[in-house]
Amino acid sequence: MDDIAIRVRGIGKEYRIGARQQSYRTLRDSLVDLVMSPLRRVAGVLRHSSAGFGPSNDSIWALRDVSFDVQPGEVVGLIGRNGAGKSTLLKILSRITEPTTGSAEIRGRMGTLLEVGTGFHAELTGRENIYLNGAILGMTRAEIARNFDEIVAFAEVEKFIDTPVKHYSSGMYLRLAFAVAAHLRPEILLVDEVLAVGDAHFQNKCLAKMEEVGRQGRTILFVSHNMPAVTRLCPRTILLGEGGVQMDGPSHQVAGVYLSSEIGNSAEREWPDVAKAPGSDVIRLRAVRLRGKDGRVAETIDIREPVGLQMEYDILQSGYIVIPHFSVYNLDGIEVFSAVETDPEWKGRRRSAGRYVTIAWIPGNYLAEGTLLVGAAANTVNPSRMHFWERDAVVFCVIDSFDGDSARGDFPGELHGAVRPLLNWTTQYFSQNGTGPVELD
Repeated sequence: MDDIAIRVRGIGKEYRIGARQQSYRTLRDSLVDLVMSPLRRVAGVLRHSSAGFGPSNDSIWALRDVSFDVQPGEVVGLIGRNGAGKSTLLKILSRITEPTTGSAEIRGRMGTLLEVGTGFHAELTGRENIYLNGAILGMTRAEIARNFDEIVAFAEVEKFIDTPVKHYSSGMYLRLAFAVAAHLRPEILLVDEVLAVGDAHFQNKCLAKMEEVGRQGRTILFVSHNMPAVTRLCPRTILLGEGGVQMDGPSHQVAGVYLSSEIGNSAEREWPDVAKAPGSDVIRLRAVRLRGKDGRVAETIDIREPVGLQMEYDILQSGYIVIPHFSVYNLDGIEVFSAVETDPEWKGRRRSAGRYVTIAWIPGNYLAEGTLLVGAAANTVNPSRMHFWERDAVVFCVIDSFDGDSARGDFPGELHGAVRPLLNWTTQYFSQNGTGPVELD
């Protein structure tokens, strides 16, 4: 038998537009269907004969011919814009819905967190739902009991554990649902947008717990729109689009392609035709690139590492003092900073016609995590004139570190701000009687 945890082959899912859900069926309904089904088949053939076999106008395909494998112990991200079929795929893998075409194999005990409280019974208490979910996963009562206190502590619902979950807030529901899914030790864990609900403190707890689960060798399929979370947790990511697999590979590469398609840019942008490049009869922008510390074009940057903003441009007329500059924005539209060239070699110096390449290095432990857009511009002085301004030229993603050596340190909560510098901190200890400072061992 192949060493595969999840095998998906040719999965397709068709939905009927405006179709009503089936109501509860009685024995009489089933007997009537048994008698009428031959007549319905004949009527169906006649309808197809008259209408042809073209695509139906009253259905849509959420998924088409999706295939991939996940090895045991892999942590795989699943990304794509709204409507790409991510949640539909997880529901098929969870056996909540059946595929229209294709098949899926799951080898191992599976836990799911597809939406708040999935699998919970509203009338049962938190305690009863923990044991119910454990039983569904095939665990014994003793196994569940061993994990019970840890689940309750993680979910922070100690005071309400014997209250029916229908009285829980959405945050309490989510915390308990995630705690159950993560702590009852399923071999395969399917998680859909768990970071979309809950406060920042809990979101970071979820991320840390999923990192721990991944290190334990369990298989995780993680759906999220949070690119820093995906690239941090998942070495491999699958990009869904237009119902199919558009890309499957290393997370930083796949996330870069996704961000480029969503925002319309990437970490490298070129204008090979000088006549169509941004600029004037004096200067033309030819390329903007983002480079990692190794000099390669990079869509994703570790928060601790430097990133280079590179601009390539042609000066078409000699004799001008040129000042290239960059502006960096986050997705909230806040300008993080602007920077103008300060290379002493070129300060106040008139330039000859030709190709120029300018690079500015942003130090590590300066930017905050998240997606950032870079604008590129160039001015001349005497006369003062802006020759080009390409606001959203390139885009990249900064990933924070939980190793304790970034500005985050060991803090698990949310850190606000457009930048996140690593500051030099000192703290002195004084004894209770006020003497000191005391040297620590």
